Amino acid sequence: MSFKRFLSTASLVCTALFASANGFAIDYVQNALARENISLNGQWNRIIDPYENGYYNHRYQPHTTEGYFKNAQMKTPSDLIEYNFATADKIQVPGDWNTQEEQLFLYEGTVWYQKDFALTKQADKRYIVHFGAVNYQAMVYINGVKVGSHEGGFTSFQFDITDYVKQGENSIVVKADNRRERNQIPTVNTDWWNYGGITRSVAILELPATYVEDYTVQLSGSDTTAIVAKVALAGSNVKQGGSVKVSIPELNIQEVITLNKKGEGQITAKANPQLWTPEAPKLYDVTIAFNGELIRDRIGFRTIAVDGEDILLNGKSVFLRGISIHEESPLHDGRAWNEDDARTLLRWAKELGCNFVRLAHYPHNETMVKMADEMGLLVWSEIPVYWTVMFEDKAVYAKAEKQLTEMITRDKNRASIILWSMANETPSHKARLTFITKLAKKARSLDDTRLITAAMDTQGNTANGKIIDDPLVAAMDVIGVNSYCGWYGGTPESCGNILWESKYNKPVIVSEFGAGALQGLHGDKDERWTEEYQASVYEHNIAMLEKMTALRGATPWILKDFRSPRRPLPDIQDFWNRKGLLSEQGIRKKAWYLLNAYYSKKEESSN
Repeated sequence: MSFKRFLSTASLVCTALFASANGFAIDYVQNALARENISLNGQWNRIIDPYENGYYNHRYQPHTTEGYFKNAQMKTPSDLIEYNFATADKIQVPGDWNTQEEQLFLYEGTVWYQKDFALTKQADKRYIVHFGAVNYQAMVYINGVKVGSHEGGFTSFQFDITDYVKQGENSIVVKADNRRERNQIPTVNTDWWNYGGITRSVAILELPATYVEDYTVQLSGSDTTAIVAKVALAGSNVKQGGSVKVSIPELNIQEVITLNKKGEGQITAKANPQLWTPEAPKLYDVTIAFNGELIRDRIGFRTIAVDGEDILLNGKSVFLRGISIHEESPLHDGRAWNEDDARTLLRWAKELGCNFVRLAHYPHNETMVKMADEMGLLVWSEIPVYWTVMFEDKAVYAKAEKQLTEMITRDKNRASIILWSMANETPSHKARLTFITKLAKKARSLDDTRLITAAMDTQGNTANGKIIDDPLVAAMDVIGVNSYCGWYGGTPESCGNILWESKYNKPVIVSEFGAGALQGLHGDKDERWTEEYQASVYEHNIAMLEKMTALRGATPWILKDFRSPRRPLPDIQDFWNRKGLLSEQGIRKKAWYLLNAYYSKKEESSN
């Protein structure tokens, strides 16, 4: 019997709704930057603190009254204060510190950020500080008082600061620490740059005393004629109930959700929406009104399913013509974070012939996935359970589960996302199997409307090639395969003869293949680092792909060259991973055209 499971746009139950059932939830204001907010982007003061003197005293005990978080000022000439944010150097937020200052290029440790902001505080409002991301550890202080801390460099987080802000001038201080530790997610060894700092937007949300914290608007399972809207309140008077108005004018939907005493509610409305596809990425204006606040979103509706070795988008088999992307800006040095970055990266993917992108190896910024919705690119979104994390450690598992929950919570209303990825290139052993299987189960408990995958490089060998026999596949809906034939093993010419087998009746995405090339370096096709060698690897790997009967997509590695401290080779790498189809300046290499031609043929054959 074929395995067939229909999945709609996003059926993650609101965090407040699934808390009791699943035992874990996060407080998070959905679609944060669409709310009334005060942007804190721009110039901040910064102090580099490699010994963490601003946090610990000389006995290595946390300061209580003298830390940098107090932002103290001299009041008399005899005062001894050995720091001063007001006269410190400046740094731009959002932005990593590595590419803003040469002395910080390889720095890993603590940098303190400080900014003054003015607030007209209103008694009937709540104030939430929102961070798009801080890498890796963040401690946040308002007017010298700690309001919260967060671990994880690629997910958004928020703190209610209503009781800590005051009328007029206020100060916010952030201790950002990007030191790599063995018990982190990701762990100490990665193949991307460890950009430190406040890398995404910061804002203070100004909300009603009671407000809509979370909402989900989605198709009702496989029923494409019914839309379900769920809401959950937070704030001062949740128990008083009330009602929320949900409107989708283009579908003639204007529904009132009556809330229970927990501040929760949902409705189902009949509709006949145009289904979202890469060819026609239809988004509907959705408004949610409550307590004087009008929340606006743009949401698409589609189904995704697996049927044996097929991936079904809106009930039709789809081939995912993809590319992997790191969150590095195509327009400036360092982290990507804004709309121009996202539009450029995704435009390049579209020009390559893609209908799909793998956002590796961590959740990318919210602008990126919203832009994918708009531009019509399906998305694989991943958490950084990468290589050899400490699979035996329960505390490490808790960190991974929290990052997974934060990723799903933020992006559940995005039609473009069809795959949640649990991991990349993890070694096959019992503890890893338990760890990632548990993550997959958690993901399904939060969101049973998308497919689950992981990128695996643990294939076995056969007389004719490779066999997919990793037991982790049992927990996946779609199999991700990383294979670097012609680069890390074998010659390019040997790749085309490889035959793949699978023990599982499931669709396969070749989630990585490729080779390094310095753009502009030319030579024989057997000469490493030349564009000709990279093109040869692509030519023969594409021949291999064509023999894979279960293949339903590919995301070669990678769209453009990106920084990596693992890549020091002078005059070739210079701390860049050169596997991009584009150089760091966006110049196309020969392999770009080979993949573009392959995808053009795949697109033609599907029409």
